[in-house]
Amino acid sequence: MSGAARPLRIGFIPLVDAAAIFVAFDQGYFVDEGLDVELVKDVSWSNIRDKLAIGVLDAAHMLAPMAIASSLGFGHFKTPLVAPMNLAMNGNALTVTATLHAQLREAADGNIVDPLVTARALKKVVRTRSERGQEPLTFAMTFPYSMHNYALRYWIAAGGLDPDQDLRLVVLPPPYMVDSIRRDQVDGFCVGAPWSSVAVDAGVGQILHFGCEIFSHAPEKVLALREADVDADPSVALALTRALAKAALYVAEHENHAKISASMASPDRLGVDANLIRRSLEGKLKLDASGASRSDDDYLVIGKGGSVRPDVRQAVWIYAQMLRWKQGSYSQEHAAAAQRVFRPELYDSALYGHHSSPPTGLAAVDPIGPFDGVSTPDDLRNYLATFEVGCRI
Repeated sequence: MSGAARPLRIGFIPLVDAAAIFVAFDQGYFVDEGLDVELVKDVSWSNIRDKLAIGVLDAAHMLAPMAIASSLGFGHFKTPLVAPMNLAMNGNALTVTATLHAQLREAADGNIVDPLVTARALKKVVRTRSERGQEPLTFAMTFPYSMHNYALRYWIAAGGLDPDQDLRLVVLPPPYMVDSIRRDQVDGFCVGAPWSSVAVDAGVGQILHFGCEIFSHAPEKVLALREADVDADPSVALALTRALAKAALYVAEHENHAKISASMASPDRLGVDANLIRRSLEGKLKLDASGASRSDDDYLVIGKGGSVRPDVRQAVWIYAQMLRWKQGSYSQEHAAAAQRVFRPELYDSALYGHHSSPPTGLAAVDPIGPFDGVSTPDDLRNYLATFEVGCRI
């Protein structure tokens, strides 16, 4: 990875939460760290995972749960990875067809801004469809080991439904979500920005919930590298972390959003209208074709409030979701390995030159902040017993 024979290859999916990678490239932050970087675009998370695992990529913009699953050997061959920093928190949205949105609104007992209200309304809609002999509703997410999947499942289960029995959940690459809802192949999806906004502007979807309304501090994307390479020579990981942390601070400044959005809109990056990107960066999204909108400063968090530094408590929570939804087995070794993926000591070493733990804006709050208020305890068995729907250990 540290050889000079070729550029350092960093893989990315066309999403707004890759903004720090583009900024570090465009502003010369990688070069300042002595890095010759090539950005490699892909559309599939499985491609990103596999290319990193076999060495086609040296680092990647990656789903936080995917990095943990890869390290545990869940769903694929085992490739231990490390995440020295968070590239983004939050940034997802739950989008549905106009038909389903109207059905949920009619069935709702309360304000549909509340995820618990819509989850209970969803149960009514699903039961009515079943009684009429209609096909189950289909929701899409980007990968089984993703915050999109866990947000959908958490929301569905909170209303009293079993995501694996009462609905269909399918996997689609982010850029394919809009065509799938346009063709009536799915009734809704959970995806990162800007694809929900693309669906709204195309008149084929309505945003029901921001991801941050389901999980207020969702660890969405991380910088992922192979553990063996970092252990052998941490210098590249530390240099990447410094460059990307500086870029994340640049993204956090409102006055830079127009420039960033224009750069990211190019066909070799996201290939969408710059205004959609800017709205995502600013957390100001249109909800439907009528132009109704909603704003939230925490819709997409990059470089703010200590969010860049990885939090091992979030790794524990992610592992708990894998157990809840039967994606892997429980062991103390797995629990320890999941925590080792998130590496705050590497972040501290890169930014501060030591391994201390400087205070962060998230240290005193729940590491995930789910809408139902259930926090992750030290005892995973007790945590999983909290829920009526899902697996026990």
